[in-house]
Parts: sequence; C-alpha cells; structure tokens
Amino acid sequence: MKVLKLLMLLMLATSCCAADHEDRQEAEYYVAAYAQHYGIPVEFVRALVEQESAWRRCAISNKGATGLMQLMPETARRLGVQDRCDLQQNISGGVRHLAYLIAKFHGDLRLVAAAYYAGERVIEAKGLRYSNPDVVGYVARLRERFERQKEFQSARLASTFGRTR
Repeated sequence: MKVLKLLMLLMLATSCCAADHEDRQEAEYYVAAYAQHYGIPVEFVRALVEQESAWRRCAISNKGATGLMQLMPETARRLGVQDRCDLQQNISGGVRHLAYLIAKFHGDLRLVAAAYYAGERVIEAKGLRYSNPDVVGYVARLRERFERQKEFQSARLASTFGRTR
C-alpha cells in the first residue's frame, strides 16, 4: 500500500512538473515576443515575472494581483485582459502596461519598477523621492534580477558562438 501511495505521489509530481515546464516554455515565448514587439528589454520582463510570480501561471497576491505579471483587477480591465491566469493575456497586458509606464517615466526603469509595484500615481507625484522601504527594496531586488538576466543572456549568446567569458 505504501509503495502504491508513493508511486501515485511520484506520478502526480512528475505530471505537475511537466505542466509547469510546458507553462514556463509557453510563458518564455510570450515574454520574448511581447517584449520585442513593444521594444522592452526581454531581460527586464523576465526579471519582473520572476519577481512577481516566480513564473507561476495563476499566482495570487494578498492584494488581489493575479497571474505571471500580477495584474490588479482594474489594470487588467483597462488593458482588456479577461482571464488574468491565461498566459498570453496576462503577459500581453503586463508588457503593454510596462510599455505605457516606460513612456510615462521617459524610460527610467527605476521609476517604471516602482510604479509597477506601488502604482503610477504615487510615483508620478513623488518620483525618486518616494522612500517607502517596501518600494525601495522591490526596485533594488528587481534591478539585481535584471542584471542577472542580462549576464545570463550574454553568457548564453557567447556560448552560442563558441566563445566563453
């Protein structure tokens, strides 16, 4: 009986991981496609997804943000996202929102990150003078992830061409 239970748990874990792997591949595709379409560094979008949801399709925050890019209900409605757990809709909406914030904050990714986390009105009013420790920490962590993504991409490109760093 224990062996059967163990086998069932192993099968469940394997199918779960396979689904997670398929979701991740699909999400990576949409992240790259939408980032390229909107002219946003793909490493920035990847870092944001990693930080917001750890690549979980339908992650839900305690504030009600949902999906890979953690869209709030009102933001999703404004962007025409009907199903925040749908990978394509969530990523499309999230990247469009990032493009809007990038234009609004003249490409300053620190302000974009802060506005994505705290809301654009707050950051618009205070800019870099906004010193909420949660927001400051969020921006710092996102910057670290972004830098790691850029390093990873650079190393990957170098290995593609047979060079090492």
